[in-house]
Amino acid sequence: MRIALLQINPTAGDIIGNSALIVRGVRQAQALGADLVVTPELALMGYLPRDLLMSRGFIHRGAQELTRIATEVAGGPPVLVGVATLNPAEMGRPLFNSAVLLRDGAVGPAFHKTLLPTYDVFDEDRYFEPAHGPQILDLNGCRLGISICEDVWNDRDFWKRRRYHEDPVEVLAKAGAQAILNLSASPFYVGKQTLREDMLSHMAQKYALPLMIVNQMGGNDDLLFDGRSAAFTAEGKLFARAKGFEEDLLLVDIVPGVSASGTIAADDFEAEAEIWNALVMGVRDYARKTRFRKVLLGLSGGIDSALTAAIAADALGPENVLGVMMPSRYSSQGSIDDSVELARHLGIETLTLPISTIMETYECSLADAFRGLPPDVTEENIQSRIRGNLLMALSNKYGSLLLTTGNKSEMSVGYCTLYGDMNGGLAVIADLPKMMVYRVSRWRNRRSLAIPESTLTKPPSAELRPDQTDQDSLPPYELLDQILELHVEQSQSAEEIIAQGFDEPTVRRVLRLVRMAEFKRKQAAPVLKVTSRAFGTGWRMPIVRQD
Repeated sequence: MRIALLQINPTAGDIIGNSALIVRGVRQAQALGADLVVTPELALMGYLPRDLLMSRGFIHRGAQELTRIATEVAGGPPVLVGVATLNPAEMGRPLFNSAVLLRDGAVGPAFHKTLLPTYDVFDEDRYFEPAHGPQILDLNGCRLGISICEDVWNDRDFWKRRRYHEDPVEVLAKAGAQAILNLSASPFYVGKQTLREDMLSHMAQKYALPLMIVNQMGGNDDLLFDGRSAAFTAEGKLFARAKGFEEDLLLVDIVPGVSASGTIAADDFEAEAEIWNALVMGVRDYARKTRFRKVLLGLSGGIDSALTAAIAADALGPENVLGVMMPSRYSSQGSIDDSVELARHLGIETLTLPISTIMETYECSLADAFRGLPPDVTEENIQSRIRGNLLMALSNKYGSLLLTTGNKSEMSVGYCTLYGDMNGGLAVIADLPKMMVYRVSRWRNRRSLAIPESTLTKPPSAELRPDQTDQDSLPPYELLDQILELHVEQSQSAEEIIAQGFDEPTVRRVLRLVRMAEFKRKQAAPVLKVTSRAFGTGWRMPIVRQD
């Protein structure tokens, strides 16, 4: 049997556009002799459509389009399409997360997802009713066990602690499945593909069954999908893998119990490479899917804006990126020179809007109100807000998407200005700790010189007062990032972190800053997710809280 794994880039809510991607893929697979075509999870709706699933009209349009697709591809191979279907029962959630078979112009049967993730960025229990029992498709004399994404993430021998009581793959194996098919929309984070392949290899070997997974690629809001659809032999050996961060059609030839063949696309699993590829894809898709052709950002001469500009230039082409320099009386000539050199390396256009005169106007306007009060962070924030206002004015006037440039370390502890440098429509590197920003920047420079060496070596500074550095306000980033990784990504308490040898006053200060900055993060732009826990849909902390 030749199975075509259709690795496409659907857009959330775009039923017509996603349908066109599916039909195009089916035609291509048919020309290549496929016996079955399989799309990713919820491919017709685009993962994750979130509360669009609460609209009856949206679900109805999906059902209508599914019927139309069936008619259009009637002369081709059968197709398993990921789609939300109605639950006809009088009790339970209103929908199933389904894989529906289209064959000979007809729609059905449907195979439903069993395990519904409700953690991190997932909230499927909000919409879907779980399936029970084996989901088996008999096709061309082969019994294919159908599973959907989370259904393969619960093996009792692979995980130390399982999230669910039931294991759908075990149920399929006991029901006599001869191969396992999985429709996925599995969001990316650094290192996840290695974990995913280890897990799938283990299960294939454990049950002595070929296992195939087709994964969505592309970006929808803050979620990024790396594709990398894959197939494993009954011995657990990887024998086919699709491209990473690109659309692809992966052909898999299997004869259960006899043979399996396919091709393995070249890939780079180095953390910096994965992050770069994910963020470039994320910026490109976010702009394209929100119908922006051009982007702009502030260039400070610092490492964060430099990396963001390099990502944007790679994602959209340098001709579609504008870097805005807004020097103040505190901006060093070195920072201005670094911005100019960066723009020259990247080939992007620049615009210079000095803000010293605007700062003087603010000082004059606020002189009476501030009389008798010493200068403090208020004046620093005014500078940032002047810049944010100018950038938003350019964004409005030019119809360009404003990219914010803050990193995860700053976002964690609130070292950022609300309505200032936090202004924008997309936070490109806000899930990258500061030290990873440096690592990715140096990795990018190995390809070709983009980021000036002086930007990489000078002490980081917001340049909002004379001789300022970030370490005037924060612990060294090497230390700060370690504490934040333990607290934010691993959910460790102050006591747990201190027990590992970290200085107690430093730990408690950092965690206090994280708590205090929650109200800022609630108002931040969407953050492209590249770590296991990002500030965004998967971070659900209250603003008002007592510890």
